[in-house]
Amino acid sequence: MNLWKRLLPLALALALLAGCAPAGVVPDEDPYLDRVELGEVSIEDEAVALSAAPAALSSQLMPVASGTQVQKNSRAVIDYSNAKDGYVMVKCSSNGKKLMVQVFGPSYAKDETKYTYNLNGGEWTTFPLSDGNGSYKVVVYENTSGKSYAALLTATFSVTLADEFAPFLRPNQYVNYAEAPKTIAKAAELAGDETDPLKLVEIVYGYVVKNLTYDKKLAKTVKSGYLPVLDEVLEKKTGICFDYASLMTGMLRSLGVPCKLVVGHAGTAYHAWINVWSEETGWVTGAIYFDGSAWQRMDPTFASSGKESKSIMKYIGNGENYNPEHLY
Repeated sequence: MNLWKRLLPLALALALLAGCAPAGVVPDEDPYLDRVELGEVSIEDEAVALSAAPAALSSQLMPVASGTQVQKNSRAVIDYSNAKDGYVMVKCSSNGKKLMVQVFGPSYAKDETKYTYNLNGGEWTTFPLSDGNGSYKVVVYENTSGKSYAALLTATFSVTLADEFAPFLRPNQYVNYAEAPKTIAKAAELAGDETDPLKLVEIVYGYVVKNLTYDKKLAKTVKSGYLPVLDEVLEKKTGICFDYASLMTGMLRSLGVPCKLVVGHAGTAYHAWINVWSEETGWVTGAIYFDGSAWQRMDPTFASSGKESKSIMKYIGNGENYNPEHLY
């Protein structure tokens, strides 16, 4: 079993919510909108799900629940006030029950791509709108029994991104550098006066693959709901592929480099890697490796655990080995 075989069937196609109350408020008489069967968001073996920032980091990149465009009831709030900046924020009281969020983007009707996340009760959590411009639907679920979940709240809204990079510069649940001041400080230290995006990629990549080791024990024992805590990964200098990709993505975003954390197939296995962007090259897809004369595909986990062997680098350089399925 692997994560995405569990994750993708998590919910059947949901019927659109018929009608909404005025002013974006759903009546409280019946807190459940519909019911579906959901599994757990989990990580197994090597599969991946997948504090205040220093003053030097622009506050404009920090997610904010502005409260100007919301859908809410007595249990949950979906704040899409800043959808143009590539994110939506959700908060829900848990009543001691498990909570989940699903995000359906514009491409859902075409390829059935949806994003399913665990949600901690009582705190704002940020989720990326990484499917480009168009109509989105966000649904908050509460566990009722076993794998059965009931929908507490739904919001449907249209998104026109301020720019294509908006979802890939800001923190979110999977790349939470907003609460990682040590990670931001280390990235700034490594960058020094450098501003060229590809050189920053080279610097950050070099640090990650040379300082982190793959945590085989964690890969075999990691529990449902695992999320990288970037400052802990930085301190321990060990992690699974999710940690590698999230740390590098967080560092680069904190330096202003647009960066996608990508989850999909690497060969026959599910894996995570990164894409980055520069004005000179556009998007460098599949991840990054610099061989001294040209940028090639680079997967931080494979490169580090493989000690940058020729066979590993040859595999990484072959774009056919990478099939992206989700972007964070």
